[in-house]
Amino acid sequence: MRKVVLLLVTSLFLLAGCQQKSELEIPYEKYSLDNGLDVILHQDHSDPIVALAILYHVGSNREDEGRTGFAHLFEHIMFQRSENIPEDQFFKIIQDAGGTLNGGTGNDATTYYEVVPKNAMEKILWMESDRMGFLTNTITEKTFQIQQNVVQNEKRQSVDNAPYGHVSEVVAKNLYPEGHPYSWTVIGEMEDLFNATLDDVKAFHARFYVPNNATLVLSGDFELEDAKQLIEKYFGEIPRGADMDDPKPWNIKLDETKKLYHEDNFARAPQLRMVWPTVEQFTNDAYALDYLGQLLSSGKKAPLYNVLVKEKKLTSSARAYNSSQEITGTFGLSVTANDGVSLKEVEEAVFEAFERFEKDGFTDQDLERLKAGMETGFYSGISSILGKSFQLAQYNEYAGSPDYYKQDIQRMKEVTKADILRVYEKYIKGKPYLATSFVPRGQADLVADGSINAGVVEEDIQTATQVEITDEGDDMDYPRTPSAFDRSVMPTDGPDPEITIPTIWTDQLANGLKIYGIEHTELPLVQFNITIKGGHLLESMDKAGTASLMAQLMNEGTQNKTPQELEEAIELLGAGIRIGAGSTSVNISASCLTRNFEATLALLEEMLLEPRWDEEEFELAKIRTQNGLRRQKASPTSLASEQFQKLVYGEDHIFSVGSSGTEESVAGITIDDLKAFYEQNISPSVASFHIAGKIDKEQVVSALSSINEKWSAREVSFPSYQMPPAPEKSQVWVLDVPGAKQSVIQIGCPGPLRTDPDYFAATVMNDKLGGSFNGWVNLVLREEKGYTYGARTSFSGNEVAGTFTASSQVRSSATLESVEIFRDLMAKYREGLSQEDIDFTRNSLLKSYARRYETLGALNGMLQEISTYNLPADFARTEQQIIRNMTVEQHKELAQKYIDPTRMYYVIAGDAATQADPLKSLGFGNPIIVK
Repeated sequence: MRKVVLLLVTSLFLLAGCQQKSELEIPYEKYSLDNGLDVILHQDHSDPIVALAILYHVGSNREDEGRTGFAHLFEHIMFQRSENIPEDQFFKIIQDAGGTLNGGTGNDATTYYEVVPKNAMEKILWMESDRMGFLTNTITEKTFQIQQNVVQNEKRQSVDNAPYGHVSEVVAKNLYPEGHPYSWTVIGEMEDLFNATLDDVKAFHARFYVPNNATLVLSGDFELEDAKQLIEKYFGEIPRGADMDDPKPWNIKLDETKKLYHEDNFARAPQLRMVWPTVEQFTNDAYALDYLGQLLSSGKKAPLYNVLVKEKKLTSSARAYNSSQEITGTFGLSVTANDGVSLKEVEEAVFEAFERFEKDGFTDQDLERLKAGMETGFYSGISSILGKSFQLAQYNEYAGSPDYYKQDIQRMKEVTKADILRVYEKYIKGKPYLATSFVPRGQADLVADGSINAGVVEEDIQTATQVEITDEGDDMDYPRTPSAFDRSVMPTDGPDPEITIPTIWTDQLANGLKIYGIEHTELPLVQFNITIKGGHLLESMDKAGTASLMAQLMNEGTQNKTPQELEEAIELLGAGIRIGAGSTSVNISASCLTRNFEATLALLEEMLLEPRWDEEEFELAKIRTQNGLRRQKASPTSLASEQFQKLVYGEDHIFSVGSSGTEESVAGITIDDLKAFYEQNISPSVASFHIAGKIDKEQVVSALSSINEKWSAREVSFPSYQMPPAPEKSQVWVLDVPGAKQSVIQIGCPGPLRTDPDYFAATVMNDKLGGSFNGWVNLVLREEKGYTYGARTSFSGNEVAGTFTASSQVRSSATLESVEIFRDLMAKYREGLSQEDIDFTRNSLLKSYARRYETLGALNGMLQEISTYNLPADFARTEQQIIRNMTVEQHKELAQKYIDPTRMYYVIAGDAATQADPLKSLGFGNPIIVK
């Protein structure tokens, strides 16, 4: 029999400066099935959706040397098929239900999740139970080989073809002793992935993917008894696995400091990492170390910021952080230096900052500022039912109980100054550490003193490992696992839930500021923002980046507050305020507890209307921006995107350069340029205020009275740009990245504006081509060929420009074939879809609206879309009508109008020496090579 315990959790917060109680209740029921599966049920009837999360207590820490990467590889295999779910149907079934799904692997656990309309609850329980108990018989050599290749390409994308990608591997191998579960990375060794056998992975699944090594959390709009019966039906008969102990803490100590270096083919600036061994999670020391990292590096008062960024100008940022996990932890420090800066000098400056920390210390108020953000952050983390599911599952597996969050929060609050100084002395001051110096190739003279070569072995693109895909056993008649009922019958969905579009209220101030709001009462939070039309669009080409720099500087103090004083005032409220600029707007975003709304809005108003225009901060912002622009040149993805923008917009369009500008344009911008841009373009006449949360219209409008009085309107002039037509014939550009392990492919042409009547219909038309995981391009390039980690196609548009793009990152040796596949699939797509495909697209998109309005971020996004594009409040109903009315003929007409692979720009960032010549066979002429 299962034991049932009903828990009602209440957490009380009492923050400095806010002598009010804030209550949080998370009702849930926890019990265990006879086979050991822990089940947690949390009801939330706010939206007609449910989320299912299953956390398996298996990550890379359960692997053995020589067999690394298995947990992550199995995460991929679990999405292929099981005894009762055909190949490649996991994503299709969930998409058809209007849902979303994914999975993730870490050092300590692997998690799978689905979020669907509530009428599909039984379906996701059926699917998750099938891959828990009815999977291994269906793993064929072909399925296994494809996913081996997919994971290898994921490693190329995130590690081998990325700046500083090998840092984690170097740290893992050299920090931990041989055999330690953290001495290899989650993604594993390429050689291990290549050599893994089918029997290896089947044994791994049988050992760890069992009920008694997992927690299931169901959260959302359901009835408790219905959920219990279905969970018992689908999971109850799955056999319990062998008993196993949870991993035990294995903390380490270094006997001496180790320093290693690597000349990085993709780095454009030197980077220093320093790592100290610490302690596992949920210990008193771990909580104190979390605060230590923030005190050392976060904010204007932090010693690392003052010494390395402000005084010595060695870098534009320095970050210190604690990372405590299940078995042990580390305290890390990361500094990407300015161009040409020696990491010896950076390392010396780090210790100078430590000495300043020891000398100057920190105040009680400094600590309280950090604690003040805790409540807002916690609420934000559980603002969705999926967020609640993750938190409850993690606390259950790692801390032994879902309600551990009460203790977690309390222990964060109880950390004292003495605790922080104690852990600094215990783990950091004078203690041995591991340092890695990653420098641009040919700049080994910049490494930290005493560093030795890390011995990183980079893959040779000419002999890249690739598992040969066979059809061996692909159609085998595998044995069926016995079941008490016929699992081959997929549960049918219940009636579609009624979707209620949130009620929107509007108003307008006398100064012209338009107001849009949605009252959402689940949590005591509000998110709000002011969107001011213009941004990058209003810049001249020679001053590109002005709006971005202006926005950065508006974050740095006010006329009455220094940058540090402003930062502290925001943090004491547990709030967040950030000003940024994009292609067509300047955005001021904020979030806070409802009780702090007026105080947070007052600070936002001060930042908006009384910028400080601090000269020192201006110079630091320029350095930060130029560093970012230089480092983009190390990213094949950025290089491809930059070239595509130039081609699709034309050299005279401001969007032919990014909103951060260019190195040349930023160098020529003065602080007077920022002031002039502000005076000319920051006006309530072109601005809208959006707010969602636990607050009503009357309170919002009243709080905005000061902005209405102080912010005067001015006329803002907008330039007129015309999108150039698609090219008469396709052409190939190759951005040369010597030695690139992957090629970044970006293919496209001009598309409809967001305000074009065709725009939304075009996005619906694109869905089956590449708008989702189940799109044609992804199914072929990833699931069939194993050439990539993912491939997509999309339309992107605003009020002045629009594009269509097809993109992926593929193994270098598969570049030509991948481009051919994109070209051929787009040509085939123009021939039209079947009625079955149209019906699938219609069904999946319409049902997905049930998930549209759950979080404050989603609600705010909807309000911004309404105000930016002058849409009616119920524009979602118009979208739904377009989806319902889509016919085979209309789909074909739209595809032929907007997708023509013979009139596109084909941009490839990769190794030109090996890839340029083969691309001639595309029939688009000789590739243009850009060095």
